[in-house]
Amino acid sequence: MTNPLLDFTDLPLFDQIRPEHVAPAVDSLLEQANRALETVTHPDFPATWITMSLILDVATEKLGRAWGAVSHLNAVADTPELRAAYNAALPQVTEFSTRLGADERLYAKYKSIDVATLNAEQRQAHKNAMRNFVLSGAELTGAAKERFARLQERQAEISQKFSENALDATDAFAYYAREDELDGVPDDVKQTARAAAQAEDQAGYKLTLKMPCYLPVMQFARSSALRETLYRAYVTRASDQAPEDARPFDNSALIVETLALRREEAQLLGYANFGEVSLVPKMAESPAQVIAFLRDLAHRARPYAEKDVADMRAFAHEQLGLDDPQPWDWPYIGEKLKEARYAFSEQEVKQYFPAPKVLAGLFKIVETLFEVAIRKDSAPVWDPEVEFYRIERDGILVGQFYLDAAARTGKRGGAWMDDVRARWLRPDTGALQTPVAQLVCNFSQGVDGKPPLLTHDEVTTLFHEFGHGLHHMLTQVNEHDVSGISGVEWDAVELPSQFMENFCWEWDVLRHMTAHVDSGEPLPRALFDKMLTAKNFQSGLQTLRQIEYSLFDMLLHTEHDPEQDFMPLLQRVREEVAVLQPPAWSRTMHTFSHIFAGGYAAGYYSYKWAEVLSADAYAAFEETAGKDGVANPQTGRKYRETILEVGGSRPAMESFKAFRGREPNLDALMRHQGMA
Repeated sequence: MTNPLLDFTDLPLFDQIRPEHVAPAVDSLLEQANRALETVTHPDFPATWITMSLILDVATEKLGRAWGAVSHLNAVADTPELRAAYNAALPQVTEFSTRLGADERLYAKYKSIDVATLNAEQRQAHKNAMRNFVLSGAELTGAAKERFARLQERQAEISQKFSENALDATDAFAYYAREDELDGVPDDVKQTARAAAQAEDQAGYKLTLKMPCYLPVMQFARSSALRETLYRAYVTRASDQAPEDARPFDNSALIVETLALRREEAQLLGYANFGEVSLVPKMAESPAQVIAFLRDLAHRARPYAEKDVADMRAFAHEQLGLDDPQPWDWPYIGEKLKEARYAFSEQEVKQYFPAPKVLAGLFKIVETLFEVAIRKDSAPVWDPEVEFYRIERDGILVGQFYLDAAARTGKRGGAWMDDVRARWLRPDTGALQTPVAQLVCNFSQGVDGKPPLLTHDEVTTLFHEFGHGLHHMLTQVNEHDVSGISGVEWDAVELPSQFMENFCWEWDVLRHMTAHVDSGEPLPRALFDKMLTAKNFQSGLQTLRQIEYSLFDMLLHTEHDPEQDFMPLLQRVREEVAVLQPPAWSRTMHTFSHIFAGGYAAGYYSYKWAEVLSADAYAAFEETAGKDGVANPQTGRKYRETILEVGGSRPAMESFKAFRGREPNLDALMRHQGMA
């Protein structure tokens, strides 16, 4: 049997990969990687960048690509068989990766490389590698080193289990609603829910906790009882507060263990807490600096958030007869107030954003600004609805990407960009490997032969993930450890993604990417003007919500004793920051995958930190736009060359200053969010 996971001739053979391929492929690639490690760490092996890269990097990159394909399928096409195969191989892959990062022989080889012989990209990759050796325990010895390795393996297991519980708890819930309970719910959501019930031979409408269903029900359903049912299920997922039959998915114990392991890891490395460890490779200098940044932003945003809530309370009392709004009422009140104040609804706007038209508009702005062409391409895919594209400049391939846009069972929620492979001038072939990305979203399916319709928020999400993709694909760096998003400080990695969101508010961009699903008419200017007026609706509330999550995350990893219940800390943060308190039984942290299963531990503040960078970067486009408001292509070229193309080959602050000519400041962010 030929194993598709061992075929590196071109793109992954996603349509051929089966659970039974995982173990033999991982075994084979680990054997090759281990052999490569032994070869380069032999005392007689020359300590030069190229000779080591030729042997070790080639072997570990293949392992990374194959394991990346398995991990990706585990996230977008989960089955019991694949999950079992993934979980069986995970400890082996983690063990190797931990051992590689902490190998004192390899560390010594890297130390003896003559840095003067390296080019600028290699020097940055070498500098990162030296830092990562220390953070991976290379300077530990004896029992401490063994313990460190065990901590890494256990954390990998827990992270995976946390993700599985969150996915399973979400997939396990279904509420079959009657027609009369769905008063106010948009037609396309009802049609999808009806089709889902019929597929199971059930009466009524199947409501789930997946975003394309959950959010519109919370915003539009007139039945407070229905909203409460879904809200309670959503905020208690994977927790001790979930119904009895969903208790197997409880993440409580996993959170406690994760925090204890992270603290122990930090102490082994000589740090006071995990927050300090997390910040070593980031732009921010200390947890104290991050906490001060978040509190400063909270202080600025609070008056706006308080006004947001006061407006909603008054509207709920006067217009909706709600004198004591409950947590599940706020999304509904907010949507109704928005409709009343700005005379439009999200549902009305959504009719103008068919997914194919939005995609064409996104491609047009990217092609214009960054001087590329985007074309349909073909590749093996994991689901028939997945699309594949290529990006070219002057007829030369720059990068390729998969787009997996629709929500479905077995696919984890949210949206993300991941790399399939990085740009790399391969030392084994001498050929330039072009970068490939995966862009994953969870939008609704089309109904009755019509294309999927996106809310404006979903359009923004698509632009956001595409920004990450551009960062990965437009790189001109040839050293794979610092090309694209690799090696970019975590708190700067959101700059290109958040930057792209701004275009979703530009008339010249939007008018080219809208067509009413029935009439084909573009978005009317009057409706866009209402959207623009409403752009910063409740931005104070939204800012405080992000700060609440970010501050909790940083305090959890600096001040909190893992042996204590974290709920009192969360309550303390809410009392300091939030203007709306959730019920005591809410357990949203039990599905906070960003920090417990997604690499954002003591790093969730990165979104706000990078928003400052992206708002300031976008201000350069505002300052240089033509009289018609159209973005200046020369500014686009400068942004591409100073930020996107250099990837992680130099510190993010250097790239920002190369683009803006100065360090970033908060003013543009506050102005963009209507809080100046």
